[in-house]
Amino acid sequence: MTARRIAYIVKRFPKLTETFIAGELAELRRRGIELRVLSLAEPDETLRHRFIADHGLDRLTVYGSASFAGALREFQPDLIHAHYATRPTGVARRLAAEIDVPFTFTAHRFDIYDRAPRGFAERASAAAALITVSEANARHIATSFGVPRERIHVIPCGVDTALFCPAEARADAAAGDLDGSAEPPGPIVCVARHWPSKNLGLLLEACAILRDRGVKFRCVMIGDGPSHDELAGIRAQLELEPLVEMIGEAEQATVLAWLRRASVAVLSSHSEGMPVSLMEAGACEVPVVATRVGGIPEVIEDNVSGVLVPVADADALAAAVQSLIEHPARRLALGQAAQQRARERFSADIIVPRYESLYRRLVG
Repeated sequence: MTARRIAYIVKRFPKLTETFIAGELAELRRRGIELRVLSLAEPDETLRHRFIADHGLDRLTVYGSASFAGALREFQPDLIHAHYATRPTGVARRLAAEIDVPFTFTAHRFDIYDRAPRGFAERASAAAALITVSEANARHIATSFGVPRERIHVIPCGVDTALFCPAEARADAAAGDLDGSAEPPGPIVCVARHWPSKNLGLLLEACAILRDRGVKFRCVMIGDGPSHDELAGIRAQLELEPLVEMIGEAEQATVLAWLRRASVAVLSSHSEGMPVSLMEAGACEVPVVATRVGGIPEVIEDNVSGVLVPVADADALAAAVQSLIEHPARRLALGQAAQQRARERFSADIIVPRYESLYRRLVG
């Protein structure tokens, strides 16, 4: 038996910062899987990624838990999958029992490290499969919650590498970098929600260090969130407004445009699951400087496809960024390796079939 009808349960759909969920759904639909998206809450953002409508995902979504039972009776799924171990998994477990189908769930970061549900191990035991996005997560789940390691499936998030790829002009710019005829390097780009775990104040400290060293640069921070006002205050205190632009949340096309212009992508987190933004940067041939935490070393091979630095070390972060800005040949080599790694390991057309294969085994 093949799992051809799958219901997904999520907290809120669509959500601008959760392109990994929407991208997974789009790829499954492209592969002929029939879907229903059961969203516990209505979207609270006016900005929306265009590909969600292009793939018809908005038309497949049912809102509010009171509507779920009826939607499932009509849809008759082979399996229910939830993203996040928190309330979506609790609802998936209940509904799966009511209609006698298996359920699975994917645990990401905050639902493992920050706000893991009580009875995490019990939920994992009841599920047909527990999936998480990195080996680091899997180790933490096994040691902290007592879930047998063999019960945990590691499937990273995927990116659309047909979309996230270098602009044709990037090769010409790289050639100019090497012969000394190019314009100054493109901006440092950080795509991250303004959230405490992203530790973006560290990036601002590193930018101040770069300025004080006389390094010519521009930094663009893409994202928003509860830490935004605090970060804006730090930027003002460090007198970085002329150098650091905070453009807020952005639709996928805007993110892509900035990555294609970037010289370096940066992420300064002190806790991570498996950051998709670094995969997207790599796919665009942009070398990454990031903290060595969580699943980041599984995305970035140190000194091969990017540079890893210690957590909470602004001097190390600044030095790594400066080195890439000032050494275009190394920047080019790391960027090319990052693109190859993204295409070979994290492309959605490689990752999503792993979900599909797992679903098939569970239903069979």
